Amino acid sequence: MLLKTVLLLTLVAQVLGLENGLLRTPPMGWLAWERFRCNIDCDEDPKNCISERLFMEMADLMAQDGWRDLGYVYLNIDDCWIGERDDRGRLVPDSKRFPHGITFLADYAHSLGLKLGIYADMGNLTCMGFPGTTLDKVELDAQTFAEWKVDMLKLDGCFSTRQERIEGYPKMSAALNATGRPIAFSCSWPAYEGGLPPEVNYTLLANICNLWRNFDDIQDSWRSVLFILDWFVKHQDILQPVAGPGHWNDPDMLLIGNFGLSYEQARAQMALWTVLAAPLFMSTDLRTISPQNVNILQNPLMIKINQDPLGIQGRMILKEKSLIQVFKRPLSGDTNVVVFFSRRTDMPFRYHSSLAKLNFSSSRIYEAQDVFSGEIISGLRDDTSFTVVINPSGVVMWYLYPIQKMQKTVQRSH
Repeated sequence: MLLKTVLLLTLVAQVLGLENGLLRTPPMGWLAWERFRCNIDCDEDPKNCISERLFMEMADLMAQDGWRDLGYVYLNIDDCWIGERDDRGRLVPDSKRFPHGITFLADYAHSLGLKLGIYADMGNLTCMGFPGTTLDKVELDAQTFAEWKVDMLKLDGCFSTRQERIEGYPKMSAALNATGRPIAFSCSWPAYEGGLPPEVNYTLLANICNLWRNFDDIQDSWRSVLFILDWFVKHQDILQPVAGPGHWNDPDMLLIGNFGLSYEQARAQMALWTVLAAPLFMSTDLRTISPQNVNILQNPLMIKINQDPLGIQGRMILKEKSLIQVFKRPLSGDTNVVVFFSRRTDMPFRYHSSLAKLNFSSSRIYEAQDVFSGEIISGLRDDTSFTVVINPSGVVMWYLYPIQKMQKTVQRSH
């Protein structure tokens, strides 16, 4: 019976595919969860509780401090916004913390050139115990979100059965399409099925979701970043081909600006998430973030690379005994990005390599720009040896572009 259901839903997805034309590049924005969690005590902590005030303050800063203009346009509510369901069965925000309702917040975001995202759960309850979206409420909730002028829905999967998820996620995708409003769809479905085939059908997911959480929630620690990165690398042969314009793997939020990462580690997460073509959802307090962390998150070349229109996810191409890992991502215009990543914890390491070792064409001469320093390295041929110095838990990131073709020497007979 389960196999028949999966086959049926695959056919349904082919007919009702997510034809919303959204997220042709990875989405960028701000998400509440990692930094503010489920703080609902507005009496004790009015500045940091999940409330209308918090989202309006973040929206103001996204518009004023350059975030929006660089592409960080999604202002995303996570769990703990719901108060109850009303007499008609419709979701209602907590009246004390969101006194003007979600439509007011959406209008406010839109007035600043931003988009509003919201959270629901395909189950009896949300992960934090608020009213969930059961199968009989899918169409109602989709219509409610559309009427509220919401621009993205993250649908979690706590307190649901596998069968409910198999039915519910495609059903919500179709229901969102049926509203006529373009609402990007973020699915947590694969994370609840182990993230891998055969339990996860990525062909189906690409037809019904714009992005999906594959694996565990990120926590504010370097250990958590490495845990997620290693899982993505281990399964890159499966994950890399399924990402592309309109449908992205999501390794979860950026921790930059919080408490768990050093400066080098913050730069590393930004570089690695960029090479993985990951969504860039920062989750930090924009009111107090340091200039140093702003510079990491607002690096224009980094954002250009992340938003490359080809939408190809990068992959690890080398893993050295010296604990250096090399990642590479092909970009449009015959350009590439390479990340040299140190897993060492002792001291800066001098890593020697060549473009030939990194599988670059022997018929081209390249120029490289260091994404963080802006330094230009010219005249790189495939046989040119070079050295990069990588700090512990840090990265060196190069944006490489061909500057001319190699001239072949032709021997003429006389």
